[in-house]
Amino acid sequence: MEGDFKQYADTAELLKVLAHPVRLCIVKGLIEKGSCNVSHMQGCLELPQSTISQHLQKLRAARIVKGERNGLEITYSIADERVGKLINSLFNE
Repeated sequence: MEGDFKQYADTAELLKVLAHPVRLCIVKGLIEKGSCNVSHMQGCLELPQSTISQHLQKLRAARIVKGERNGLEITYSIADERVGKLINSLFNE
């Protein structure tokens, strides 16, 4: 039973991280686009780069997104396939 509870705890943590409008928007955008950098997200979300970076850090810590460095730029994409299925079901796509 303990092993099962850890799975519930991990899933609850994933849902907690996703339970913010900006993070939901970032994740949905990454699912639709495949990958993009903070500058592109900033243009779409009309938020300061620092705010987007803070949200991305939370998403990275939860292993929902991953970043790939290319020089000074980091391109983000979805790291957890469950998230794509979840977001698509939430937004009926």
